[in-house]
Amino acid sequence: MGRYQALQNKIVSLEKAKQLVSIWQMKNYKVVFTNGCFDILHQGHVTYLAKTADTGNKLILALNTDASVKRQGKGDDRPINNQDARAKVLSALGFVDAVIFFDDDTPLDLIKALQPDVLTKGADYDATEMDESSPKYIVGNKEIKTWNGEVKTIDLEDGFSTTNILSKIRHT
Repeated sequence: MGRYQALQNKIVSLEKAKQLVSIWQMKNYKVVFTNGCFDILHQGHVTYLAKTADTGNKLILALNTDASVKRQGKGDDRPINNQDARAKVLSALGFVDAVIFFDDDTPLDLIKALQPDVLTKGADYDATEMDESSPKYIVGNKEIKTWNGEVKTIDLEDGFSTTNILSKIRHT
């Protein structure tokens, strides 16, 4: 199989993701799950994803669809890159094992369906927060604990954000 096909094979359906998780967990691999838009991939994203991958053996990245990004209110022009372009770039990262799209406002249904061993978000969230109405609550926190999974936060790199990059581009 060529490299391009291998990259394409990392972009998976829910059914394929379930199969992969089942196989990985049978092999006692720790499956890690994170999610986001990852609109313009930058150093902050790569560092976050690498640190996330280090919390287990296999990393599933749930990627917001274009419609889901638009509903987040990040701006009329967002996402800059469409979901297929974002998925290809992310699947090219060696430590990302699978990319799956989600169109809901949160990845809760995916988390419940896949039952990963570890759930991560950036340290702007709080792994101990159990109030679902709090902006620091990590979606899936309560659910993952029902199957003895872990919820972890990953330190973010200061100064790196897509919003900051876009602002810099627009004011140059």
